[in-house]
Amino acid sequence: MRVATQLQRIIVRIVWAGVVVGALIGLGTLGFYQIAGDDANWSDALYMTLITISTVGYGEIVPLHSISERLFAGFVAIAGLGALTFLFTSLSVFFLEKDLDHSLRRRRMEKRIQKLRQHFIICGFGRVGRSVGGELQNTGRHFVAIDVEEARFDANFEKFPGLLSLQGDASDDDLLEAADIVDARGLFAVTGDDSRNLMIIITARQLNPGLRIVARSQELRNVEKMRKAGADAVFSPDFTGGIHLASAMVRPHVVGFLDEMIKSDKNVRLEEVPIPANFPPTPVGELRLRSPDYVFLAVREADGGWVFNPKVDYVILAGTTLIAMANPSGRAQIKAHLLDKMS
Repeated sequence: MRVATQLQRIIVRIVWAGVVVGALIGLGTLGFYQIAGDDANWSDALYMTLITISTVGYGEIVPLHSISERLFAGFVAIAGLGALTFLFTSLSVFFLEKDLDHSLRRRRMEKRIQKLRQHFIICGFGRVGRSVGGELQNTGRHFVAIDVEEARFDANFEKFPGLLSLQGDASDDDLLEAADIVDARGLFAVTGDDSRNLMIIITARQLNPGLRIVARSQELRNVEKMRKAGADAVFSPDFTGGIHLASAMVRPHVVGFLDEMIKSDKNVRLEEVPIPANFPPTPVGELRLRSPDYVFLAVREADGGWVFNPKVDYVILAGTTLIAMANPSGRAQIKAHLLDKMS
């Protein structure tokens, strides 16, 4: 905020300096036109003013005879030189301050990002990227946005207060490292260009082999290429949109329920909580997974099988995943409950 105020102050100085220079040019032109008398010529008067203000000194186009005429020329020269110096100095400070402001903001942003752990990286902050960011924000998850157009960040600071962002090409190694990809939990490659998403997937997989990568594909023919490049999941907006439309027709209440759940200000979602590797085998009944903030639904077993609404004697093992309908507080409660069982 302080830097922004400083830049505004510099802009005000530039505007006023420009006004003063313009006023001096007008005053000098009018004065030299009067001094020229019968030989008056607006072009000569303006030229005389410009060479006087800039102290070029090519010669007196308009002859100066009396002391008053020479004092007027001296006033125009001194005042004009001061105004021009102030104007160009302010312009120099403005451009230096702008570059310095950008560098300082980038450095502060990178320091904040380095403190994150298990965050997400959104590569491409367009329409799809902002939707992803909104969902992560609503469910209490930290993320870093990367986009080649910095204007997309500036236009969305109100919607995403405290937005962590980096401007540049997300397929660049240095930029992904600046986003702390090593400590990230997942990455979204959701730019509008399939070839760029493919390069992002390859680069991200090399930098963090264990990272979960979800990608967007505009063309269905590129889905398999992205999977082979290292994406864990690939979605095509046209394909998934078609499925959603069909579901809205054949199961409207289910789709309505899911849509309403996403729109609700309670931020209730279908969440998954992985069971830690050192978790002791524990029957569901002993876990007592009940709370107003979540509903326990199913277990995803290590071999890929599903157990829906497991019975009280079903044993929860390490490596499985709990599926629950929960808000951010409920998700945190389940994690804390599992940690208590391990202690």
